[in-house]
Amino acid sequence: MNSKLSSLYLLAFLLMGNALFAQNEPETKANYRLAERFSPEKLKKMVFSTSVRPNWLETGDKFWYSYETSEGTFFYLVNLDKKTKTPLFDNDKMAAMLTRITKDPYDGQHLPPIKPKFKKGDTVIQFDVTSSQDEEAKKTPDVEKQDSVKVDKAKKEKPKKKIFHFEYNLQNGELYEQKDWKETKEHPRWASMSPDSSYVVFARNYNLYWMDKENYLKALEEKEGETDSTIVEHQLTTDGKKDYEFGGGYTAQENDDKKTIEKESKKRQSARILWSPDSKKFALVREDNRKVKALWVIDVLKEPRPELETYKYEMPGEKNIPQDELWVFDMTKKEGKQIDVSAFTDQSIMISRANLTHKEQIKDYVPRMWLSKSSEKLYFTRTSRDLHKIDVCVTNTETGEVKTLIKERLNTYVEEENPVLLNKEKEMIHWSERDGWAHFYLYDTEGNLENQITSGPWHCNRVVGVDEKNRILYFTANDREKNENPYYEHLYKVNLDGTGLTLLNAGNYMHDEDLSDSHRYFLDNYSRVDTTPKSEIRDNNGNVVMNLETADLSNLFAAGYKFPEIFKAKAADGITDLYGVMYKPFDFDSTRKYPIVEYVYPGPQTEAVNAAFSARMDRTDRFAQLGFVVITLGNRGGHPGRSKWYHNYGYNDLRDYGLADKKYVAEQLAYKYKYLDIEKVGITGHSGGGFMSTAALLQYPDFFSVAVSESGNHENNIYNRWWSEKHHGVKEETDDKGESKFIYDIEKNSQLAKNLKGHLMLVTGDIDNNVHPGNTIRMANALIKANKRFDFVLLPGQRHAYGDMTEYFFWIKADYFCKYLIGDYSISTDIFEMNREHKMTPSKKRAID
Repeated sequence: MNSKLSSLYLLAFLLMGNALFAQNEPETKANYRLAERFSPEKLKKMVFSTSVRPNWLETGDKFWYSYETSEGTFFYLVNLDKKTKTPLFDNDKMAAMLTRITKDPYDGQHLPPIKPKFKKGDTVIQFDVTSSQDEEAKKTPDVEKQDSVKVDKAKKEKPKKKIFHFEYNLQNGELYEQKDWKETKEHPRWASMSPDSSYVVFARNYNLYWMDKENYLKALEEKEGETDSTIVEHQLTTDGKKDYEFGGGYTAQENDDKKTIEKESKKRQSARILWSPDSKKFALVREDNRKVKALWVIDVLKEPRPELETYKYEMPGEKNIPQDELWVFDMTKKEGKQIDVSAFTDQSIMISRANLTHKEQIKDYVPRMWLSKSSEKLYFTRTSRDLHKIDVCVTNTETGEVKTLIKERLNTYVEEENPVLLNKEKEMIHWSERDGWAHFYLYDTEGNLENQITSGPWHCNRVVGVDEKNRILYFTANDREKNENPYYEHLYKVNLDGTGLTLLNAGNYMHDEDLSDSHRYFLDNYSRVDTTPKSEIRDNNGNVVMNLETADLSNLFAAGYKFPEIFKAKAADGITDLYGVMYKPFDFDSTRKYPIVEYVYPGPQTEAVNAAFSARMDRTDRFAQLGFVVITLGNRGGHPGRSKWYHNYGYNDLRDYGLADKKYVAEQLAYKYKYLDIEKVGITGHSGGGFMSTAALLQYPDFFSVAVSESGNHENNIYNRWWSEKHHGVKEETDDKGESKFIYDIEKNSQLAKNLKGHLMLVTGDIDNNVHPGNTIRMANALIKANKRFDFVLLPGQRHAYGDMTEYFFWIKADYFCKYLIGDYSISTDIFEMNREHKMTPSKKRAID
């Protein structure tokens, strides 16, 4: 071989070697600009409607909907019987008509907000448009002759914008201004109106009152702060008191004076009651909270001085918790009585609700009604404090006799769904996880099991409709179709005897269904995280009869968006299948090496893994643009939509149960994909995810190196009783006298403080009345006592969610992960990415004269 050829071979070898060594170089530059490009404000201009939300009409199988794209907002009327989709109006013509009448300029792409109300069947719609101009000032008598107080009040009132009231005829395309329009008063929140409108029940001073329709109409005309002395009200109860009320009640604050408490308590307030459909009776669950201890947060931003906020908060294992009572009121006798439903210590009561059709739900006011059509039968459930026992019961509201129809028993917590009555209330559809999977059962209303309707290793969710004539149940379920993500929901039908099970919307997608009242058609919205959302109409045999919409993501893709990747992996037991999503930077380069950030929520009521496409990208897609691969992953003990074993895997081990899966799957992915840097793994989450991310950093300090933990329930012994006792478990012990006490013992993140090696940021809002700031502060205290360096962020004036500080905190969190996982972060005091997001202010908007 000559020397020249040898030199060429050597050069080629060196170049190839350099190329090999250059592969999977670590990411060293954080891409703030790319993350900025997909801020929530910018996404509003890129992603519009992603699903069809039907507004059903009273006249047959029809609905209208609005759908927004990059071309504007369009309105359609869908007639399922005719299989037609027609525009409610021509946008350009509507814009011209509105401009002529209002004198405000519009065009077909830029119409004012329109909320149609159908009148006269489906031939006329009514809607309002707010003008840019103020209402004309009303002529008033000579100022000197007016009461000075009224004059001062008038001066303080800001001018109101003129509102145009329109009626549009769908048949001839004509738009009319309603000159004789009269305002229809909205149904006030305090009024619980009976189904026949004859009674209105409300609360005042912790007691129940009622008035008839005539006096209710008078009450609607009352102005704020004024009282019509001619209104006749009748008092139903007299022994209601603070924290043991029948309804309403003003929750007094620590610094409220006596006059304030009396004044607020006297106002009409709502009573959460359920009516019998014949309006003869109503029922409610009365809670005795008098012995429940208080909790406090301090609103330091309150003007003129910080204010102490006091509220009742029951913690796990505490002796004094709310005591439920079941009350029934007879409106013919104008009296109420308590029903003796006692069975378990510290039991909870829930009244079964009526299952309403679309037609019943579209009225301006829909009363809350109980399940039975009869005023003599009230169905309810009672649940033991440890949630191991649930009884489905019915009481005779005349005699007070209680009958237990169905008993559910498990060694973990039992869950429930609202039952369905059918066959003139001779039968009942009941949901249960008694065989380890959620299924439907058919009972008679004497409590006898007729047959199991569905069965097998899959999960039934909810009843969508029942065709009683043909005895067909329509329901949603998941985890049945093979080779699919088990969380993808589908619509099925099955005969009540268990035969004829049929899948109605096949397709490897997450589906969201809405069945028509006739049970002949359903709307199907479907997508995955890696597909564009679509909407269509299918019939009750599963045939596609109409394609409605495909979401317009053109602006999103033009900005550089790319779908994430779905993956499947084994849990740490090597057996259980887990499902997740991997989000990459949109400028992804497979020859580079990216740090991993796991976004987590442990469950058990859900998992932080998107199944359908979502425009909420802050914690996943957008965060990846900084230079990370973001992973979301389900874990054993996470999602309720699989087997009961899977869902309850973390029972009695609420701190650590999901951590091994998070670590093991990240390792599997790193073995498979060389662009994942397994030496740089961060973890973050909110609420339960805040709790889990800190636990992960402390349990696996040599694996997870950075965590940002938001509003975490680090000490579940001071988190709310319902979540903590349910998902971790509470043990009932009975002494020789037959008295019960409940033992709650749980491991806390603070116990692991000595294990901290990496970088931890703890975050909380200072008035979080859900996960109290004490959870985060106690964690900080333990770290200080362990002589650990960490970071702490307190967001003033924020509760469990971060409100108007959400975007601010996004960039604080971005800096933290970029600093410790990439080595490049913003050192500027100013958050330029927010400062560049200019919003139109009223002073900058063009004035229209």
